[in-house]
Amino acid sequence: MTSTQTRPRTEHAERPVRPHGTTPLYKKERPLWMLLPGGVLMLAVIVVPLLVGVFIAMLDLDQYTLRQWFSAPFVGFANFAEAFTDSPLLHSIWISVSLSVLVTAVTVPIGVAAAISTQNRFPGRGLVRSIYLIPYVLPAFVVGTFFRTMLQPQGVVNSILHTDVLWLNGSASYWALAGVMVWTSWPFVYLLSLAGLQAVDNEVHEAAALDGVTWWAKLRYIIFPYLRGPLSLAIIISILHNINNFTLPFVLFGIPLPSSVEVMPVLTYIASFQSFRFGLSAAMAICSLVIVAIPLFVYLRAVKLDTGDDAGPTRKQRRADRATLAGATAPTAADLDGARA
Repeated sequence: MTSTQTRPRTEHAERPVRPHGTTPLYKKERPLWMLLPGGVLMLAVIVVPLLVGVFIAMLDLDQYTLRQWFSAPFVGFANFAEAFTDSPLLHSIWISVSLSVLVTAVTVPIGVAAAISTQNRFPGRGLVRSIYLIPYVLPAFVVGTFFRTMLQPQGVVNSILHTDVLWLNGSASYWALAGVMVWTSWPFVYLLSLAGLQAVDNEVHEAAALDGVTWWAKLRYIIFPYLRGPLSLAIIISILHNINNFTLPFVLFGIPLPSSVEVMPVLTYIASFQSFRFGLSAAMAICSLVIVAIPLFVYLRAVKLDTGDDAGPTRKQRRADRATLAGATAPTAADLDGARA
C-alpha cells in the first residue's frame, strides 16, 4: 500500500459527509412530537368546533329541527346568501369595523402618552400607574351598567353638558359606544407601550440629554423605534377585541340595539337566541371569523413570525448543501492516481 492510499483527505475534513438516508441536522433539532399535546388541544378546542359551525351554517336549523339537527334540511350556502341579502349583516360589519378602527386610532396616542408620562420616577408614580389601570381591570358588565346610568336622559352626562341628548337611542348611540370603548381600551395600549419603554437603555437617554436633543427628536428617533413592535401588537389586538366586543354594547343598550350600534356579535346573538335561526347565526359567525382573520393574517405576514434564524434552511440552501456534499464525495484525480498505483 502506497503513501498516497493511506494519506487522509484533509481537504474535506472540516465538513463531515452525511450518510445517505439519514435525517438532516436542522430536522433533528426540532422535536416536533413535543407539539402533539398542544396540537390535540387545538384540534379539540378550535378545529372541531369550527368544522361543526361550518356544518351547521349549511343546515336549515331552527327550534323545530334542533332536537335532531343531524337530519335537518341541507341548504348549502343559502344561509350565507340570506345573511348578506336579507339581514343587516353588511350594516353590522360596517358598524363593527368603523368602531374598531376609530377606537384604536384614538386609544393608541392616549396609551403612548400615558406610558411616557409614567416612565420616569416621581413621587406617587405607582399610584398613578394603578389609577391608569382601573378602566382595564373593571369587568365589562360593570362598565356597561355604570355608563348606562350616566348616559340616561336625566343622567350625569346631560347634567354636566346641559343637554338633553338621547345617548342610548338614535344616532348619538354610535358616539356614546365609541367613547365608552375608548375609556375601557386605552389602558391595554398603555401597558404594551410601557413594556416597550422599559427596553430603552438609560445610557441612550443620557446621551440624548448631553447632546441637547429636543423632546420631539427624542420621541421620533429614540422612543418610537422601540415602540414599533409593542404598538403593532397592541393595534392588532385592539382591533380584534373591539370587533368582537359583545358584553359592552349588550349591557349598555340592551336588546334590541339601536341601528347605529348594531354590531356583529350582538346581531349573531339575536339571530340565534332571539329568532332561533341557528343555521343563519352560524353563517354570520363564520363571516365574522373571516373578517377577524384578515387583520390577523396581515399582522403575521408583516412581522414574519414564520421566518428567522431558527426556521431551518430554505429549499435553495438545501439544494446547495446537496451539491456541496456530492462534490465532497466525488473522487478526485489524486485518488484515482492512488488507486491505480
